[in-house]
Amino acid sequence: MTLVLSAFAMSAHAALDLRANEQPLPVTRDPQAIAKIPPGYRFVEPGTLTVAISALNSPPLALLASDNRTRIGSDPDMARLLAGSLGLKLRLVPTAWEDWPLGIASGRYDVALINIAVTEKRKEKFDFATYRVDSLAFSVKSTSDIAMVNGPADLAGRKVIVGSGTNQERILLGWNDDNRAAGRPLAQPVYLTDDASGNLYIQSGRADIFFGPQSVAAYKAALNGQTRVVGLGPKKAWVATTTKKGNGLVFALQAALDGAIARGEYQQVLARWGEQGEAVAQSVVNPPGITY
Repeated sequence: MTLVLSAFAMSAHAALDLRANEQPLPVTRDPQAIAKIPPGYRFVEPGTLTVAISALNSPPLALLASDNRTRIGSDPDMARLLAGSLGLKLRLVPTAWEDWPLGIASGRYDVALINIAVTEKRKEKFDFATYRVDSLAFSVKSTSDIAMVNGPADLAGRKVIVGSGTNQERILLGWNDDNRAAGRPLAQPVYLTDDASGNLYIQSGRADIFFGPQSVAAYKAALNGQTRVVGLGPKKAWVATTTKKGNGLVFALQAALDGAIARGEYQQVLARWGEQGEAVAQSVVNPPGITY
């Protein structure tokens, strides 16, 4: 694990040029993907793909450009790739994590791209087309006495930052069940809704551990050395474009991703955000999801 994380850190530190990454990558219109758009599908805005993305600054997944308005990151780039391949304009809607399920179900967005992992429970209401493989990671302040997180005992009595309703919250609560059964102190979940607060809590000692996407944790560690990654979560997950179940748009999204993979445009997106190690060989619709 150390070699993998070190390689990512060196790559992120050396290769990520945020100013250069503000420039959109070229995207090829894909007639085969366009042909898979269901004839009866009504976009939120005609001729436009409306995509929910994270409202948080969580590089490399999503962040603000130097103009403090434009959203950049691997998820916005992936949204541009989908819209361009489908011959559509793009409208990005910064969205809180808690809001995307209702937004998709109610038709406020066509697609959600907020580092959403496929779970069996979510598959009951949504359709998924995979575009990354994601791990979760535990990170701590660089001067922390925590050397490694391998399981429930390592979190006993610790204050752990997680997002409400996320897979990492489910894992943490499950590990608390293990700690309770073993007579160990429980970990204390710390629920925060913005990345800046998470950084402040870790650096000030108000929280011990941040539990979130591995790509975000490794990026932060490489950026300024104030944090370090001390362990990976117990499950890997498929990260996928997310649409309302049964509307048929998922097959057009899958075709757009597969076409971009074949042309090398998909690989360009991941490479410029240091996420090459999370690439998929092809997009899969509704793969087996995480269960708890």
